[in-house]
Amino acid sequence: MSGYVVRRVLQALLALLGVSIIVFALLHLVPGDPVRTALGTRFDQQTYEALRERAGLNQPLVVQYLHWLGGVLTGDFGVSFRTGQSVASAIADRLPATATLAVASLVVALVIAIPAGIVSAVRQGRPIDYVATSLSQIGVSIPDFWYGILMILVFAATLGLLPPSGYESLLDDPVEWLRRLVMPAITAGVVTGAILTRFTRSSVLEAMNADHVRLARAKGLPERTILREHVLRNAWIPIVTVTGLQLATLLGGVVVVEVVFAWPGLGRLALDAVESRDYPMMQGAVLVIAAGFLLINLLVDLLYARLDPRITYG
Repeated sequence: MSGYVVRRVLQALLALLGVSIIVFALLHLVPGDPVRTALGTRFDQQTYEALRERAGLNQPLVVQYLHWLGGVLTGDFGVSFRTGQSVASAIADRLPATATLAVASLVVALVIAIPAGIVSAVRQGRPIDYVATSLSQIGVSIPDFWYGILMILVFAATLGLLPPSGYESLLDDPVEWLRRLVMPAITAGVVTGAILTRFTRSSVLEAMNADHVRLARAKGLPERTILREHVLRNAWIPIVTVTGLQLATLLGGVVVVEVVFAWPGLGRLALDAVESRDYPMMQGAVLVIAAGFLLINLLVDLLYARLDPRITYG
């Protein structure tokens, strides 16, 4: 197990290095001057030259990349061109909001998807199956910004039950934190839940048609026992895989939901960095998001052995 973990960590580090090279290269291939964009229309040549020199933009690209990579290895992601704030500090400020929204959205999604997917598969071809399948198709088809706007109109503008947007720290005001979290979490969770419902249904159906399940039925085992001991145990692995991918996507920032609800997450930070050509901020945000994605994938792989004892890591 330990050898497997070491290999996966090394693979993840190589992947991160590749991501950093690709992102750095793509950002510098795009035409335009990030310093001119950051300074706006009112600036003098002396300030412009000083900022370019301080940012190292006058050096060759390879030197710029190695300088940035060396800083990352020591925890220094650079300084934002636009705000002058430390990139590491800006990302650290946004992470709690992103993690809160991601976890809450996933909880909403699992509460919807697991029961709906299992019941839909067990009752295949019956009215409840058609209802669950139709709702999951609707959930996948409608864009999440539409859910967000609709919820703001109903629960904030019309009923006045919830604030329309914004974020509050859990430590500062738990009640207000929850009130501001409800609509964004449901908006992102409904779409994720619709996707997971479809995967849960197909995984359970596949497990129900396996030979050992038919044998269990032939032996006369109760359906509940077959479902619990023979179906769900084999269906969990694909469900956990997709759940991990969805969590990684949510941690990467649900940009549209964050914009609709003015949620200060990593997605909005990355979007603002792209719009302002803020190289250090963009590189730092993408690297952190990629690291989170790889970490979740590693945890999901390790979870496989817990779900299925037949899986071993050499």
